[in-house]
Amino acid sequence: MTEIDARGMLCPLPVLRLRKVLMSQPVGSRVTLIATDRMAAVDVPHFCAEGGHALLSVTEADGATRYEVMRGDPFACRAPA
Repeated sequence: MTEIDARGMLCPLPVLRLRKVLMSQPVGSRVTLIATDRMAAVDVPHFCAEGGHALLSVTEADGATRYEVMRGDPFACRAPA
């Protein structure tokens, strides 16, 4: 599993890094983002929902939040919101 250390980075950099890494991986790949920016708590779930990715877990430890994301298929048919 790929891990992105985005501690100390501010919005929107953690999500931009996550997007870059996810897009380089095949569908179904798991990526972990570690961030200290509080806005990531809003940005990461929104990014996942909009991009068709699955937010598998969110855990906090040592002042950072760890987001485990599975790359989805952006072309898969999704039900309208």
